[in-house]
Amino acid sequence: MRIWLGIVMLALAPVVARAETARGTVFEDLDADGNRDPGEPGVPEVRVSDGRQVVLTDESGRYSLEIGDEAIIFITKPSGFATPVNGHMLPRFYYIHQPAGSPEGLRYPGVAPTGPLPSEIDFPLRRREEPPAFEAILLSDPQPESQAEIGFVGDDVVSELIGTDAEFGMTMGDILFDDLSLFPRFNSVIAQIGIPWYNVPGNHEINLLATDDRHALETFKSHYGPPYYAFEYADAVFFVLDNIDYQGEGEVDPGDLRGTGGYVARIAEDQLAWLEAELAHVPEDALVFLAMHSPLETYAGEAPGINTQNRRALFRLLSGRRHLYAVAGHTHTTEHHYFDAEDGFEGPAPFHHHVLATVSGSWWSGPLDERGIPVTEQRDGTPNGYHVLEIDGVNLKVRYKAAGKSASYQMRITFDVAHHAPGGDLLRDFRPGELLDGRMTVDEVPAADVYVNLFDGGPRSTVEVSVGGRDPVTMERVFRVDPSTDELVRRNIATVKPWVAAQPSSHLFVADLPDDLGPGTYTVTVRAVDEFGRTHHAHRVLEVLGSSAAPIDPVRYPD
Repeated sequence: MRIWLGIVMLALAPVVARAETARGTVFEDLDADGNRDPGEPGVPEVRVSDGRQVVLTDESGRYSLEIGDEAIIFITKPSGFATPVNGHMLPRFYYIHQPAGSPEGLRYPGVAPTGPLPSEIDFPLRRREEPPAFEAILLSDPQPESQAEIGFVGDDVVSELIGTDAEFGMTMGDILFDDLSLFPRFNSVIAQIGIPWYNVPGNHEINLLATDDRHALETFKSHYGPPYYAFEYADAVFFVLDNIDYQGEGEVDPGDLRGTGGYVARIAEDQLAWLEAELAHVPEDALVFLAMHSPLETYAGEAPGINTQNRRALFRLLSGRRHLYAVAGHTHTTEHHYFDAEDGFEGPAPFHHHVLATVSGSWWSGPLDERGIPVTEQRDGTPNGYHVLEIDGVNLKVRYKAAGKSASYQMRITFDVAHHAPGGDLLRDFRPGELLDGRMTVDEVPAADVYVNLFDGGPRSTVEVSVGGRDPVTMERVFRVDPSTDELVRRNIATVKPWVAAQPSSHLFVADLPDDLGPGTYTVTVRAVDEFGRTHHAHRVLEVLGSSAAPIDPVRYPD
């Protein structure tokens, strides 16, 4: 049925004028010089596309593709092969055909004129072993808006990833923060990790002076190639999607996260047609991984610039598949969602969507730590960081890593005695952290709660707490502001960016402290099981002091 629907969609689509035919060979580059030499064989059944059509190379590795006056011709890297990378470790799997180059009037350089279509456009590949079990690095929203913040990216994240065993890395958009002149230096810093790096376009890679979406990513294209594409690694197929539809509204307030910000989160029709054509060549039982910038859905509501507006069209293309996983960034919160028939996805299992923790946290905001890097905690209380993707065949897990912290740092335990609403009215009367530090009088215990922010937790996570060796108590997942994050922002208002404020967290858990705790010192132990079944432990010391009031004398009569 889906194939028939695809034919109907193509038949109803606007007719695109086809001007020329792109031809060439996908070949095995035996001597790794990037050129097709005599005796180097073609690679058959490689997918080649112009962003809408998908064709397969023949037995000799040959292809032909009718294209329009502007096009990016690209291949889907097949499993068991590698594409070349440039000096910044950026994969080279495409050819840009843009005879006149990018339009005039853009602030940042785009694509230089490419001239006439070459008679042959060849794509080199090198054979390599790709074991079914491997890792990849997932970054989201590094988003530096200055040279200093590029330094933060290098010192906070890149330095600890150098020497990784991961096979490749991906960035889920908002690579920069509007200043596209920073691309060369940023790419050179990421390249120090030493692995091939794939990039997803975000709303902050847009050429804001472009008149519409067609030429909104000219600078992105000049560095990374097509804004959407696919590649295989071992038994998995990775799809990079562009779900930022620029409206040509010019420069906008960078803090306008709930409005459109000059763009709508949407997947264009040409891209959906390409995806459908690609999926026709992907076995139903394969692992399909989708990477995008704007989430398919978040807890932030249905603002058109936040959630992907036509996600149901995507779900229809993916329905029936069991092994699906999608990641996004954009909101600077960490979330897990599971789509089923109620959401428009029909499949044997719910479709897991993961909104990743960001590299920049609260946009590189906050006081500086001992390294001179901002304590840039996300709005939902997650420390800035990244994720490591673990794949073994069709089985997938993701683990979160806080930048500059131990790998075991997966949660924060705090105590709330005052039950103060977010607003900071009490902060002036207490030293930093005093309201949440686990030191309280016996009179305060009956009203006290213990909070756990499980940084990459979600609706399937479970958290339990034990106080002083007592039986564990299951904690309740609540959707509210983490009081620790609220305090961090409010105490450091001079160093946070103007739009930063604590937002409700989807991975905050709470339990009441036992009312009968008497004076003494207790170990609070938390055991958490995350969305992937991993178990995490953390501890905190709780001190209960004597009553803060003077002793009450025995009853007596007044004089």
